[in-house]
Amino acid sequence: MRFLDLFSGIGGFRLGMEMARHECLGHVEIDKYANKSYAAMHKPKESEFYATDIRAVEPGDLPDADCYCFGFPCQSFSIAGNRGGFEDTRGTLFFEVMRLAAVRKPKYLFAENVAGLLSHDGGKTFGTILATLGELGYWFEYQVLNSKNLGVPHNRERVFIVGHLGKYSGGEVFPIGNSGGKVVELQGQQNIANCLTARYRAEGTGSYIIEREQYAQAVRIKDNVKQGYSKAFIGDGIRLDYINGTTGRGRVQKQASPTLTTSCQSGVLLPGFKLRRFTAKECFRLQGFPDEYFERAAEVNSDSQLYKQAGNSVTVNVIYEIAKRL
Repeated sequence: MRFLDLFSGIGGFRLGMEMARHECLGHVEIDKYANKSYAAMHKPKESEFYATDIRAVEPGDLPDADCYCFGFPCQSFSIAGNRGGFEDTRGTLFFEVMRLAAVRKPKYLFAENVAGLLSHDGGKTFGTILATLGELGYWFEYQVLNSKNLGVPHNRERVFIVGHLGKYSGGEVFPIGNSGGKVVELQGQQNIANCLTARYRAEGTGSYIIEREQYAQAVRIKDNVKQGYSKAFIGDGIRLDYINGTTGRGRVQKQASPTLTTSCQSGVLLPGFKLRRFTAKECFRLQGFPDEYFERAAEVNSDSQLYKQAGNSVTVNVIYEIAKRL
């Protein structure tokens, strides 16, 4: 199947789709630094379609693709933000894809966003999205999937939506997971140790551990959700951005990384009760990218950009699990 990679970032959709033997016809990405990494990582053919701003793309500009893949900007819908939804300019970019799909009618629409999209404005925002798909002739299905259940030690919940154009709506993609009767085929479930670099160099450590009352192999980290403390053991992932604050969720993840953000304020507890921030390479691994892809991106971008790109990316493993069922 031939697909377009819209709001492509560094190409998490592309890699996952290509792993399932689909063919990329082009991409759209407005961030010049993300596009530098994308070009270095995926080496697009000269014949591929490329545009920077989807708002300037006309339906006739696009190649004839079977599927549009798009992780439309999520800041508008995230519970961590102001939740502006469609009142926010970034939220309306979903409709830019619909504008193109209304004319070109690809067989499939494959979208991703934060799980908070489901509850935004009491569910009205998500209802509008589904109603729009229906008005364009798409039968739709969706599921919230967590990356940590699909082969990477990364706690990242996202909602995935697949729209099937009426006459192509014979097969179902979801549910994925044992509860739905479809067994997830994992290529070796990883723990956080598999993603760490061999050296335990204390990059950006600082003294983040607040309570040093140590158990056998644990420290206590403030946990505002429980109004108390969570035990963190060697190999647990810990959020660093809210460690001294009174807000923030999921501060300790057992043998997994907390959800990566664009500033990557996540770290791991190491032997000797040392806590350090993940490296940019480790963040790419936590999103399912092979090291060779990271090395290509690192040749053209700074660590700050690489952290941002990893935090904005979709998880390759999750895309692959969905893509092979399309």
